[in-house]
Amino acid sequence: MRSETSPVNDLRADSAQSTRPVSVNAKRLSILAFTVLVAALVPLVYRHAVIARSPVGIAVQVGAVAFFLWARVTMGWRSFHASANPLESAPLVTRGPYGLVRHPIYVSLWAIVWAGVAEHLDPVNVALALLIAAGLFVRMVLEERLLRRRFPEYAEYAKRTKRIVPFVL
Repeated sequence: MRSETSPVNDLRADSAQSTRPVSVNAKRLSILAFTVLVAALVPLVYRHAVIARSPVGIAVQVGAVAFFLWARVTMGWRSFHASANPLESAPLVTRGPYGLVRHPIYVSLWAIVWAGVAEHLDPVNVALALLIAAGLFVRMVLEERLLRRRFPEYAEYAKRTKRIVPFVL
């Protein structure tokens, strides 16, 4: 009986498998997660549920955009693609916003979306925001798996730096 890999097994892979090449299923799952989050974002934009209008919501979104830009400048503009697959030539970045959280770009996107949806509460908007959050979380998990394989020092970085909320989560 042949053993098959699945995207779920790819997410659960442990560090003992770190020498195995990146599976096609992990890349497909990453692209699927990206597609889901973009597909959920489009209706939110169409429904005018992304842009906050209150001073607090606007402040959260402006802060999130600033954090996003800080992360992009720190990481470099070279590494955006649909699959969560770090570039071979890219170093592990642990400074700047990456010293606060491991995924500042995803955190920024979550903050932007949720600040907007919080001001446009509606079951459809919340469901779309949950799809976006799920897509970003799947990409986070897959990206971390790839980074652990590529950078032996990632395990130590992950121990000292929280994934999403500094010093908490």
